[in-house]
Amino acid sequence: MSNNPYAGLKLLGVFAHPDDEVFCAGGTFAKYAAAGAEVMVVSATKGDAGQIRDAQTATRRTLGTVRERELLESCRRLGIQHCQCLDYGDGTLRELDSKVLTEHVTHIIRRFQPDIVITFGEDGAYGHPDHIAISVATTQACLASGSPERFPHQLNSGLETHSPSRLYHSHFPRSRMLLLNRLAHWLMEIQNNYTGTPDFGRALLLFAEETSLLHYSSDHIDVNWYPIGFFIIEQGEIAKDLYLILSGRAQAVREEEDGSLHVLADIGPGQFFGERGLALNQRRAAHVIAVENTTCLVFSSENPLAWLGRGAEAPVPIGAGTETLEDQLNFTTRIDVTDYVEQKVSAMAAHRTQYPISPDMFPPSMLREMLGQEYFIRVIPQREIETSLM
Repeated sequence: MSNNPYAGLKLLGVFAHPDDEVFCAGGTFAKYAAAGAEVMVVSATKGDAGQIRDAQTATRRTLGTVRERELLESCRRLGIQHCQCLDYGDGTLRELDSKVLTEHVTHIIRRFQPDIVITFGEDGAYGHPDHIAISVATTQACLASGSPERFPHQLNSGLETHSPSRLYHSHFPRSRMLLLNRLAHWLMEIQNNYTGTPDFGRALLLFAEETSLLHYSSDHIDVNWYPIGFFIIEQGEIAKDLYLILSGRAQAVREEEDGSLHVLADIGPGQFFGERGLALNQRRAAHVIAVENTTCLVFSSENPLAWLGRGAEAPVPIGAGTETLEDQLNFTTRIDVTDYVEQKVSAMAAHRTQYPISPDMFPPSMLREMLGQEYFIRVIPQREIETSLM
């Protein structure tokens, strides 16, 4: 008899699209699979209505097939043993008769017989209709699968009733972590000896957008264009933003008391600026002026306000950047997946059509802090805060 408490444990994840498995519970699946549990992931759609963020990977006609392959590879990297991609229309789950989807998920539960089921929460993470629809269907299926009166034709075909002992909804509490601060300190550590490629700029933008959408970080992210001669940063201003040049060129220029200007450095594509003031909590030590039409990826600690003044004497708006963190207290289950973040990021990178990133692009310490905890709300049965799914 095995002494492994996870031997024989079965986990089932039911989601709407390929890549949902990574963000909702990728680290948890990797952790329990490594411990000996049997894990299955189901995606209700092939994600064929999604964006194509790398034109070399797919076209609109091939996207569904490619994303299904990406899901299989993602699951392989996470150690997930079973994967199924259904063929409901991407973006249409809310239009289905809810009974149809519930019946299908019930069939999967009765066939796989999981102890634990994980799906989206009632809010669909950020209100996505497909996420909400699969949450409702999976929650109903967990209740229906144990009743012989629900979908009895499945039992006539040889399946048996089965009630999962636990159902969890994935939860994304808002974090106060700011990517701009972590990146600024990283740049200070390496003395800003970094010049990223165009691929890095694109990957950082997509990664930042996704993680802020799911509340892993609280940055405000934008891509801004500055015409030649524009003061992107003014000397003496409070440091609030971090910049990465995507195209064009700028110069760091120090202004002396007599108004004379001295060029300190030329800055081009792939280079950051603004990190020193952020990391040291100091005012800007120099201007940064666009010497060509320049486009920057900009990380801000608060939502930029159009009416704010510029320069050292500009007032700081009272209460800027404050947020409520009440939803931090709403989870019941927190899983430490710090040791599995590398696998999680690798699985994310497997979804190349959506996230054309390389796992080694970003500072490991930042990834561990951002992705090292996964949160859930235990729906069946309800219970106080726990740190294990068992």
